[in-house]
Amino acid sequence: MTDFIAGFKYVLDGFGALFKPGVRFHVLIPLLINALLFAGVITYGANLLHDFINTWLTGWWEWVRWLLWPLFVIVTMTVIFFCFSIVANLLAAPFNGFLSAAVEYRMTGAKPDTGGGLAQLPGEIKKAALSEGRKFIYFVLRVVPLILLFFIPFIQFAAPFIWFLFAAWTLALEYLDFPMGNHGISFTEQKNILKQRRQLALGFGTGVLLLTMIPIANFLAIPVGVCAATRLYIERLRARV
Repeated sequence: MTDFIAGFKYVLDGFGALFKPGVRFHVLIPLLINALLFAGVITYGANLLHDFINTWLTGWWEWVRWLLWPLFVIVTMTVIFFCFSIVANLLAAPFNGFLSAAVEYRMTGAKPDTGGGLAQLPGEIKKAALSEGRKFIYFVLRVVPLILLFFIPFIQFAAPFIWFLFAAWTLALEYLDFPMGNHGISFTEQKNILKQRRQLALGFGTGVLLLTMIPIANFLAIPVGVCAATRLYIERLRARV
């Protein structure tokens, strides 16, 4: 339980690293991607609903408008919760590597060999795409069996809690990939390392997961997660590599 709490606290500490000299510049691009994606999804959905209401809900059906707007807010938040983190991390992944390298440099005075400047951006984009692809396959192969848990008698009551733990584990893999990937650690090696410190990883992943569920604060989820993951790797996991 001590490791779980320690992992969770790293997410809280991640806020403090966002605007440190040498780090804050690298926060801007992931933060901008986050904000634009949020705004775009919400604006597009609101426009679709507005057009639907004006076209179909006229006359006697006009009273339904007051029900649809709150429903839209609920649906939008649900879609964002399940889908946004995956898409946003995919788009921001190359820049998250730079952010992780900047945090590491501030902590240790040395940057990882693969954490260079913008001249390495094409290579970082290719590396990030391959890494995100591996993580996506890992996620998809486990989603179907987990969905089936909801249809198995008795076990279905535990399904939401299992899903929560799986989401926390997945987010730990997602964010710790940035500092570990900067050091050339493969996805398979990352999983093995985190399995040895499972409670620490789950505590960290739970912190990130809860952060993504808090309105406004979830705009900062990506850079906070990267900063926190980098500190966790350097202070708790690097010795195991």
